[in-house]
Amino acid sequence: MKILHLSDTHNRHRDLGEMPEADVLVHSGDFTMSGSDMEALDFLEWLCDLPYKHKIFIAGNHDDCMIDATLEGLPDNVHYLHDSGIIIDGVSFYGVPMLAEFADGEMKLTEHYDLIPDKADVLITHRAPLGILDSTDSKIHYGSSLLLDKVDAIKPRLCLFGHTHDAYGIKMWEGITFSNGAVTDSKYDLLYSPQVLLI
Repeated sequence: MKILHLSDTHNRHRDLGEMPEADVLVHSGDFTMSGSDMEALDFLEWLCDLPYKHKIFIAGNHDDCMIDATLEGLPDNVHYLHDSGIIIDGVSFYGVPMLAEFADGEMKLTEHYDLIPDKADVLITHRAPLGILDSTDSKIHYGSSLLLDKVDAIKPRLCLFGHTHDAYGIKMWEGITFSNGAVTDSKYDLLYSPQVLLI
């Protein structure tokens, strides 16, 4: 299975142009800038129109409009994961949001991390595990130690996230492929390309 991963588009999704072919597109949050309903609707219209067989997305800390959101009428191949999962062609995906809970600190996010099942092939979060593609200057790390412990325990095949702009990239650790798919830089300029991963 070929997965196209991107994150942190911050309303720049329509500027991405033509993207590589893949079986599943995964957006790991921060598709809006101010968290308005109109921004989210524009993103969803764009996402639904993309030609991928399946499209998965989660909410990031900018996407406040998704707090307690009820999404109705999405096509069957568009999946919003909020502490939930889906199996596609035998591959299990699980998504963890990072909404306003980020403001309450690490322990609030623990409530979400505790819900992650013991088995998941693809774990989608917005925040990075601590020390993995979570820093732009190696001095301040924005990842979560609790999430790192969870990832180490369940060992997904892929761990997809964003949040830390300019820490874009792919890294292997303990047999897990990690991807920071943030396509905008720290100034919210579109600088990077969505990443293609195989599973």
